[in-house]
Amino acid sequence: MPELADVEGFRRELASALPGRRIRRVDVRDAGVLRNTTARSLARNLTGRTFRKPRRHGKWLILPTDGPAVLVHSGMTGKPYYVRGDDDTKHVRLVLGLDRGEFRYADLRKLRGVWLVPSEDHIGQVTGEQGPDALHLDLRSFRELLRRRRGRLKPTLMDQAVIAGLGNLLVDEILWRTRLSPSLPVPALDDDDVKRLHESMRRVLDTAVRHGRVPDLPGWLTGRRDGPDPTCPRCGTRLARGRIAGRTSVWCPHCQPDPG
Repeated sequence: MPELADVEGFRRELASALPGRRIRRVDVRDAGVLRNTTARSLARNLTGRTFRKPRRHGKWLILPTDGPAVLVHSGMTGKPYYVRGDDDTKHVRLVLGLDRGEFRYADLRKLRGVWLVPSEDHIGQVTGEQGPDALHLDLRSFRELLRRRRGRLKPTLMDQAVIAGLGNLLVDEILWRTRLSPSLPVPALDDDDVKRLHESMRRVLDTAVRHGRVPDLPGWLTGRRDGPDPTCPRCGTRLARGRIAGRTSVWCPHCQPDPG
C-alpha cells in the first residue's frame, strides 16, 4: 500500500504541473474509483475550475481548485499523475483534460480512490481525524503524542489519528532501527527510547521520500523481509513474522526482544 513517501512523490510531481491549469473536460472511465460522487457530479463541479498547489497530509493527496477540492487515497495500486503526450499506463480510471496536458488516475485494484469536497474546509469529513503529519513532526510534539497513549507501540504509530502517514512497512523499519519490539507497551518507553524512535522516523522518512517509496535497500529490513528465508540485516537472526493489529509484521527477535 502506498505510504507517505509514495504520496509525497505524487505531490511533488504534480506540484510542478498542476497549479494554474484549467480543467476543460472530465472523463470518468470507471466510476468504481469515485467514492462520494458520480461521474456527472464530478464533471459539473470541476469543469472550468483551475487547479491550485497540491498538498499532502499523511497518506492523503489533496488537489485544491478555485472551488472544490479533489482528494485521492491511492490504496494499494493507485497512481495519480500528469501527462502531456503519449501514455501507455494501464488501468486508467479517470482523466481530467486540462488547458495543457491531462491529470490521470490509474488504479488496478480500486481499493480506495477519489473523493470530491465542496472546499478545503470539508476535507476532514472525508479523511476523518488525522494526527500531525509524520514528515514534519518535531521531537517535542512526538513526545507529547506518545505520552498520552496506553496501547502497544506499532498499532499506536500506525494510528492515523495519532500520527498521519506511517504505514506497515515504515513502522516495521523504524522499530527495527530503534531495536524496539512492535508489541512493547507505549508507557514502557523512556525518554531515550522516544528520542531514538523520533530520530529513526526522521531518517527513514527522509530516505524513503528521496526514493519516492519505501526502498528495499540491502541494509534495510524492507530489503530482507520478503525473502524466502529472511534474516536480520544487522545480526543475521532469522526474522519473525506475525500479525499485530491485523497487519503482517516483521521484526528481529534478537534485536527487538519481546517485552514479555
